[in-house]
Amino acid sequence: MAEFFIGLMSGTSLDGVDGVLADLSDGGIAVQGYATAPFPVGLRTELMALNTPGNNELHRAALAGNGLARVYAQVAQQLLEDAGLAPDDIAAIGAHGQTVRHRPGEFDEVGYTLQINNPSLLAELTGIRVVADFRSRDLAAGGQGAPLVPGFHRALFARPDEAVAVLNIGGISNLSLLPAGEGTVLGFDCGPGNALIDHWCQTHIGQPFDAGGQWAASGRVLPELLARLLAEPYFAKQPPKSTGRDLFHPNWLASHLGTSEATPADVQATLTELTASTCAAHLQRHGADSRTLIVCGGGALNQHLLARLRALLPAVEVVSSAERGLPPQQVEAAAFAWLARATLNGEAGNLASVTGARGPRSLGGIYPA
Repeated sequence: MAEFFIGLMSGTSLDGVDGVLADLSDGGIAVQGYATAPFPVGLRTELMALNTPGNNELHRAALAGNGLARVYAQVAQQLLEDAGLAPDDIAAIGAHGQTVRHRPGEFDEVGYTLQINNPSLLAELTGIRVVADFRSRDLAAGGQGAPLVPGFHRALFARPDEAVAVLNIGGISNLSLLPAGEGTVLGFDCGPGNALIDHWCQTHIGQPFDAGGQWAASGRVLPELLARLLAEPYFAKQPPKSTGRDLFHPNWLASHLGTSEATPADVQATLTELTASTCAAHLQRHGADSRTLIVCGGGALNQHLLARLRALLPAVEVVSSAERGLPPQQVEAAAFAWLARATLNGEAGNLASVTGARGPRSLGGIYPA
């Protein structure tokens, strides 16, 4: 008998909401439907602004949470209509929320992470139980609260005879290292994924992203600028580690650009190389036995970025997750459907080897329909 869950993800790229309908019965993972919706311009602008301190933040964040819940509900309703299902057919919605602060252990032993959301409103709008706030419990247990997807990557992509790596390139890039057999899974954030690439594109050519990486491919990498960017201490930090727009934001980029007269296309090429080179370096440093790199997230659609990964990793087969059974923009949403099921079953959603938590923990809060 089918056991349907909906997973909803809006990541640090801030390009909208991806949703999947997944049948997770009998321990399987079968995606049955996909829907997506862009953010209204005003909501996207507000979510971006809330990544930095500003006036009247509590009020603005609450309203943004309401707006996000409505977009989530729209995507969930579309999934139900496409599949011919009713709310009662769905066990739960896993709703990640929109990260606007991620400061694990920065100010005290625990630190905090903040995902804007209104799961109560989402449950009210959809008539479906909601699981949300997945990251806080891992932080309370001394972990980073991120990344949480390596366990799902293991369930979906691991092989008994081969070490496999999975690279998710959203606004931030994160890497999962899946050993052959029953070894220990590792995972961590590598650094910026699309966040700076998209920002530069929006600022200089008025497009939401660099389609296929064509603009970056028209420029040339600036070695001195790349060296300044790579000097960021985060890149040399040992796992467990996680990051976000708290560190890799437009002002961080501006501080490294200085008074450079580089052309915008050359900066775009250099930012793309930054993402490729940091991801490749982390794989070589921590997962050198991997012979396959499965790429998901929006960055998997950037053909120039994939080409640079292949050039930097000549001994590794670099493939899109679509070649392993799940399109790139569905992977993270499916992960949060899977995590919602784990929560309902009282199972651990984190991997302590990844986040550094004191042990496995059941994640998230449950909001009844």
